[in-house]
Amino acid sequence: MIDIMPILAEGEQATEPTNQFLAQLIMWGPIVLIVVLMYFVMIRPQRKKQKEEQRMRNSIRVGDEITTIGGICGRVVNVKEDGLIIETGADRNKMTIKKWALQSCETIHDPNELDDDDDDDDD
Repeated sequence: MIDIMPILAEGEQATEPTNQFLAQLIMWGPIVLIVVLMYFVMIRPQRKKQKEEQRMRNSIRVGDEITTIGGICGRVVNVKEDGLIIETGADRNKMTIKKWALQSCETIHDPNELDDDDDDDDD
């Protein structure tokens, strides 16, 4: 009689690495999926919001109506590299604030406007 146990054992050994790969894939797959999902649900929108806020802070010009993170509303009088001078209230008190303290700019700018409005080309 022919003993088939060694033949069955060889067949199991041949599929064992494939089974180990599938087992590891099943074990690590959900973890990788959760990390990717967290990136698209939490990290990516936050970075997009930060870029939008930075773009708003860099586009502030003299005369813009702004609100700070502390709730102070005012009009921009002077723009510096890392700060602003604003005037608030009816008596026009001037305050110096940092650009990172801006929450919003209520003035709407035309996106097609050039940033260099100082050029007078009336030759």
